Amino acid sequence: MLKKKGQVYYPSDEFQKKAWVNDKKIYKEAQKDPVKFWEKLAKDLFWFKPWRKGFSHKPPYFQWFLGGKMNITANIFEENSLGFDKLKKKPALIWEPESLKEKPKILTYGELLKEVNKFANVLLRLGVKKGDKVGIYLPMIPEIVISMLACARVGAVHLVVFSAFPSVALKTRLDAVGAKILITADGYYRRGQLINLKKNAEEGIKDTKIEKTITVRRAGNEIIFNPGKDLWWHDLVEKESTECRAEAMDSEDLFFILPESGTTGRFLPICHTVGGYAVQAKWTGKAVFDFKQNDILWCTSDPGWITGHTYTVYSPLINGITTLIYEGAPDFPTSGRWAGIIEKYKITIFYTAPTAIRMFRKYGSETFAKYNFESLKLLGSVGELIDESTWIWYFKEIGKEKCPIVDTYWQTETGGIIISSLPGIGPFKPGFTGLPLPGIRAEILNKKGNLCKENEPGNLVLFSPYAPGLLRGIYNDPGKYLETYWSKYEKNIYFTSDTAIKDENGLIRIIGRADDIIKVAGHRMSTGEMESGIAKHPDVLENVVIGVPDPIKGDVPVVFLIVKSQKSQKELKKEVTEHIKKEFGPIALPKEIYLVEDLPKTHSGKIMRRILRKLFTKEDLGNLSILANAQVVKKIKNQVFVQQKRR
Repeated sequence: MLKKKGQVYYPSDEFQKKAWVNDKKIYKEAQKDPVKFWEKLAKDLFWFKPWRKGFSHKPPYFQWFLGGKMNITANIFEENSLGFDKLKKKPALIWEPESLKEKPKILTYGELLKEVNKFANVLLRLGVKKGDKVGIYLPMIPEIVISMLACARVGAVHLVVFSAFPSVALKTRLDAVGAKILITADGYYRRGQLINLKKNAEEGIKDTKIEKTITVRRAGNEIIFNPGKDLWWHDLVEKESTECRAEAMDSEDLFFILPESGTTGRFLPICHTVGGYAVQAKWTGKAVFDFKQNDILWCTSDPGWITGHTYTVYSPLINGITTLIYEGAPDFPTSGRWAGIIEKYKITIFYTAPTAIRMFRKYGSETFAKYNFESLKLLGSVGELIDESTWIWYFKEIGKEKCPIVDTYWQTETGGIIISSLPGIGPFKPGFTGLPLPGIRAEILNKKGNLCKENEPGNLVLFSPYAPGLLRGIYNDPGKYLETYWSKYEKNIYFTSDTAIKDENGLIRIIGRADDIIKVAGHRMSTGEMESGIAKHPDVLENVVIGVPDPIKGDVPVVFLIVKSQKSQKELKKEVTEHIKKEFGPIALPKEIYLVEDLPKTHSGKIMRRILRKLFTKEDLGNLSILANAQVVKKIKNQVFVQQKRR
């Protein structure tokens, strides 16, 4: 069991003793010389050629491991620090299909290397060269991992587009980078329904630079097939060699492009480079998740998102552990499907989003009574704020009070985790993410650029030397890069666009986006803090607070609730209003409370507050294709209209 001291938890003596990182002296060591710290970690990887300089900085641009040559796939396979002979027969990738009637697939490291090499040779045969852009529009099947690794193998730049995105989103992304090859599938399954992915792909590549489309036969459905332009995956790899040399890449060569997730409403194709990303991916996985050789990680994120890139694919594989991918919905065909997967494969590390945790919580503890989750040793949270009540439920019902919970803060831009409690050290405080990782210089500044006091909210920033995996630019748009990340303060201070506070122990609590601060009658209030407070009400499953314009007060809070109660709306609204008054005082009383069935969310689980805000400002709602549940917006819009009419 974890040890509890006051409001915080610490790892058990047994866990701490066995953890990779278990001495808090590491923070002082890294702080003393961050460049030296990261260089020491970089030596754990294989380099074709060593770097001549660890870090270079000409604001707002910087470089890591200058002159070094490496390839991440060489580090995953033949040059893995664990010894590839030991890894060859070990499971690298487990694929669980949605249908319970279909057999899963397990690829060992040796088998995965052969598949990667075969497809890498396919790309070379098609004329793909180092630096060329390759689009990947695939569901959660083994080929998405193989495609990414094959691109990395030959030095091609991959752009993974989430398979649930519509054709217009695919086209926008392909156009942005000028991709010439697209890898897709005929179809896939979601909640028992066949999704014709190739049809979406055909629409998405119109008027783009795509010359060839490679299609994986997943579902066997009828598709449009254009001879000369369309190629079948299985035909291409059938006779290819299982040998392919890993391309020696410069540390600062472009590795992959991944657009920012969309919560800001801006399309930003983020650029990540080879060396720094590999170093950060390897160490953060090992330190934050305490990877051990028998571990099986289930990171529920699709590789269409940065979490899937780093902690579904690259970090577990470069650390030589087993990673699992699942094709379907976590509650299909039953609400206990995800729990069944954990039990079936004896998952040791489970990493998911608070949205998913709240969904599991909604089904009730009795749904999971038959599962003991004995194999789990560590739980993770990612993607958005996790409120205290959800944290406690996760800790007790899933972790059985024995699993450390690593709440992780990072962004598409940072490439890997930058703030979290280390499981072998702690502390773990519900509602707080933790400390900046060793080697990360994160601070909280006020508007004037001064350090905030204890528990004073401010802007979360990063100081040089930055995390090695931090973005190097926005593709083909240096102006936007400067404006978005380096103009809030000085060119050498990276602004995350998030707000945070720091407690008396230095633990950081992420409050929300900087634009989610509302000013009520001259009082600044964080909507994220309000949401955490409202979540303490026993009937509230999920909630969102937004600020809407008011002619007298400036802004006023509006609350959207998902509840688990049979009480009347009138009674619930009254209770929640009193709860808010008790938690935050009368200044925070909401103008209106809406009880809704669901909230608009991206496919990664992030709630789209800006869309809710626009329902009150009469602005155009913009592109809703990034939503997993766009239909809910119309329902909420009608509800807002009806309630406003009644007032």
